[in-house]
Amino acid sequence: MTGAQLKQEIIAYSKSIGIDKIGFASADPFDELKERLKTQQELGYQSGFEESDIEKRTNPELLLPGAKTIIAVALAYPSKMKNPPQSTKKERRGLFARASWGTDYHDVLRDRLRKLEAFLLSKVPEAKVSSMVDTGALSDRAVAERAGIGWSGKNTMTITPEFGSYVYLGELITNILIEPDTPIEDGCGDCNLCVDACPTGALEQGGQLNANKCIAFLTQTKGFLKDEYRAKLGNRLYGCDTCQLVCPKNKRVDFHNHPEMEPDPEVVKPKLVPLLKISNREFKEKFGPIAGSWRGKKPIQRNAILALAHYKDQSAVDDLIDLVEQDPRPVIRGTSAWALGKIGGERAGFALKLAKKRENDEEVQAEIDKGLKMLENEA
Repeated sequence: MTGAQLKQEIIAYSKSIGIDKIGFASADPFDELKERLKTQQELGYQSGFEESDIEKRTNPELLLPGAKTIIAVALAYPSKMKNPPQSTKKERRGLFARASWGTDYHDVLRDRLRKLEAFLLSKVPEAKVSSMVDTGALSDRAVAERAGIGWSGKNTMTITPEFGSYVYLGELITNILIEPDTPIEDGCGDCNLCVDACPTGALEQGGQLNANKCIAFLTQTKGFLKDEYRAKLGNRLYGCDTCQLVCPKNKRVDFHNHPEMEPDPEVVKPKLVPLLKISNREFKEKFGPIAGSWRGKKPIQRNAILALAHYKDQSAVDDLIDLVEQDPRPVIRGTSAWALGKIGGERAGFALKLAKKRENDEEVQAEIDKGLKMLENEA
């Protein structure tokens, strides 16, 4: 079998297992990316979630000796929810970003890549293969760009001509030489909507993201959120879609190609108040299957508290008071205290004054003081 025949068979098989787009790239080092990553590191723009070794992120040979080809894949996910529940004054709701709708995309992509690995090995038994999704060392976006899946947009996401940026990416490295595809020309042009619309200014310029200011990153942190970002969170519980929603390339893009990616509206747009006291078991049962649960329940609960403060939801006051008085986690106690100050009212003020006498944690004390100050300003 020639390399061209193998390539066509891989493409045909990929379609049969539900891969929406596939591309082929050389496994040469990503030298240009290496320089960009060094700059990001020097500026302190990295989140800390990514692989810290820049060499591993940019040299496929370190991940698979003898690497010659990288096969990039993309799966399109939905951008619109069918029959979404409405957030009302009586029942405020939070929101998980679209990339967390449906079954955890890591599991979905790994399933497709495992099948692709098995197919390649059935055709070339002596082949070496290694696949990865998101959590791997390689930059999915750089691979996808080189393989012609899409271009890297100013919002730092891969934008495909067919599916916009609503795609999950993965890749398979092999020592088999397969003719590479041609990269796609950049399609952003003069458009700067995503940079202008970013709620926190995390897009320092087109194509450069300060991850530490990005709401998608901030929703996944476990500590106290800086004051300057709390109001920016809105009702987001996990992730942020603003830079995707304003992108013209995503206009009228909504694909429902994979049943496992369909969102459960009550999971991805849940009521906020019940989240405040959800048990570990209940959290795992309800949210465990989605990508947005990977950091555990504390960040989601903290974000729910901030969302209730954003709405100034009086119905949450009693539960927030309970958290201030009883929760063993300083971040939850302190954030609840701040939220009570933001929501306001006599009960909130009385509870914060009592908490100030009782609380021993310095950070929580600082949050109580912020809450009391907001109440004083309200009076």
